[in-house]
Amino acid sequence: MPDQQSAGQVRLEIASERQQLADAVESLRTGLDLRGKVPLVAAAAAGVGFILAGGIGATMRLLARRSRES
Repeated sequence: MPDQQSAGQVRLEIASERQQLADAVESLRTGLDLRGKVPLVAAAAAGVGFILAGGIGATMRLLARRSRES
């Protein structure tokens, strides 16, 4: 026979689970605080974008062309 719970017990259990979830979210939020890391993340993103856009090859071709012109 399934365990019968009163409506009050279910409400208390839901409130307890809600509080545990709120605590877990707050803990996660403080663990992922990126305020001090934004410049580092932005620089890394710019570097990756430069590389993926072919920036190294284009830069080397530009420098090689300038050295031949001189």
